[in-house]
Amino acid sequence: MYNDDLGDFTMIHHISISANDPLRVAQVLAELFQGELVPFPNHPGSYVAVAFDPHGTIVEVHPHGTELVPGTEDNGVQHVHNLDYSPYTATHAAISVPVSEAQIREIAAREGWRMGVFRRSDFFNVIEFWLEDQLLIELLPPVLAAEYLDFTRPDALKQYLAAAASSN
Repeated sequence: MYNDDLGDFTMIHHISISANDPLRVAQVLAELFQGELVPFPNHPGSYVAVAFDPHGTIVEVHPHGTELVPGTEDNGVQHVHNLDYSPYTATHAAISVPVSEAQIREIAAREGWRMGVFRRSDFFNVIEFWLEDQLLIELLPPVLAAEYLDFTRPDALKQYLAAAASSN
């Protein structure tokens, strides 16, 4: 297994997404993380799902149409609203979660959202969990996370990429 010492690797600690119902989506994510939901302090109508894990895993959920734009001069990021937005995006994330596939199925059924287990080539399985049937989150319960991490170990991934490059 890959070395879990926090100083030994790069990690995405948090991401921002948008949703039709940010509160509902953040509540579901907090449930999947077995974490908590809190209001986003700097943007009314936005919420944060916090895993409270050693990696600082957080997902910010903003209303659809929210765009993060560069600030001016000494100001950091600004939140603006775009009325002409698409509900779909190329952005997605693979997230390890402490819950089982059965629990994920139960949550997806309760919410009425698409969910399924899919194989990525011949390498590993993911659970496609479609938030509001618009945003893909690839969930990795412990068994699937181990499979994913085995494939993405630096030596294994370098070997795969070298083989793929030589076949092109």
